[in-house]
Amino acid sequence: MIIGVPKEIKTNENRVALTPAGAFELVKRGHTVYIQSTAGNGSGFSDNDYVEAGANIKPDIESTYAIAEMIMKVKEPIEKEYSLIKKDQLVFTYFHFASYEPLTNAMIKSGAVCLAYETVELPDRSLPLLVPMSEVAGRMAVQEGAKYLEKPSGGRGVLLGGVPGVPPGKVLILGGGIVGTQSAKMAAGLGANVTILDINLTRLRYLADVMPANVTTLYSNEYTIRRLIKNHDLIVGAVLIPGAKAPNLITKEMLKDMRPGTVLVDVAVDQGGCIETTKPTTHTDPTYVIDGVLHYCVANMPGAVPYTSTNALTNATLPYAVQLADKGWKQACKDDESLKLGLNVVKGDVVYKGVADAFNLPFVDVTKYV
Repeated sequence: MIIGVPKEIKTNENRVALTPAGAFELVKRGHTVYIQSTAGNGSGFSDNDYVEAGANIKPDIESTYAIAEMIMKVKEPIEKEYSLIKKDQLVFTYFHFASYEPLTNAMIKSGAVCLAYETVELPDRSLPLLVPMSEVAGRMAVQEGAKYLEKPSGGRGVLLGGVPGVPPGKVLILGGGIVGTQSAKMAAGLGANVTILDINLTRLRYLADVMPANVTTLYSNEYTIRRLIKNHDLIVGAVLIPGAKAPNLITKEMLKDMRPGTVLVDVAVDQGGCIETTKPTTHTDPTYVIDGVLHYCVANMPGAVPYTSTNALTNATLPYAVQLADKGWKQACKDDESLKLGLNVVKGDVVYKGVADAFNLPFVDVTKYV
């Protein structure tokens, strides 16, 4: 198979979809890999690193898309890329369709096969291609939140760990999945008092067992959220419904109950956010203030640590990319139910129900194709 890896052009996105080691594995199996020139620079990989691994270099994004049967990316295609995607081309990336209707419509129009990292799902309901970036984003949520709690950054001026004689900061985490767990580990490690909310009692029992004593687990409901937001310094939105838009757990009206300088970090921004006032921001301009509450809603948080993120992502995606390249997408998805669940849009049809429901689009059962 001919595989193309374009340079990411989303603002401040420094990750690349494939490391030289990943390219080497694909070439070793007889596939041809084309990397757009300088695509790996932001992650610390030169064109020469890819050439030494057996890949070929393409000079621009247009030629990279034009030659490839499968495109491997990190972030969803943006408007400049829509016209480059060809009919029947396999695009393997994070799409987060349910949060952005124009992208969904563009991919329907393209006739491409869109296989989304974030909806590949194992029998135990875990999301293997979302996990590594969720781990990075969860840890970064507290790292960034701690920074923006500093007074010069617009926060309350709270040190999360406190000092002897002064209580530590209070961190509220909405969601006990991968992002929430990693956020809790980081916040607890800094010495903060941490509360995790979730509606899955089995998950809460697990977290109660493995977390240190400064982490409290509570069942999530609106009453509890309204009570807790009044006295927490950092609130992390870590809610995910695979392939669907995140629910709004904090409304605009609830901001008035928070203390000025409270920091909100909404990691769910890729899926529309779990805070009503969330709007995507960038690493260049990461925050905004509404009703005295500072919002950090960067849509590609792991892009700030691209070396770590790119290696972690390739570790997870490469086995699936190998299946797709070796067998073709149809046979690979027939053989692997988890991979089949990654199909979101196929040749003009929406085959993932969460996406169809988000925009009231016709839903076609994926068995039409696989």
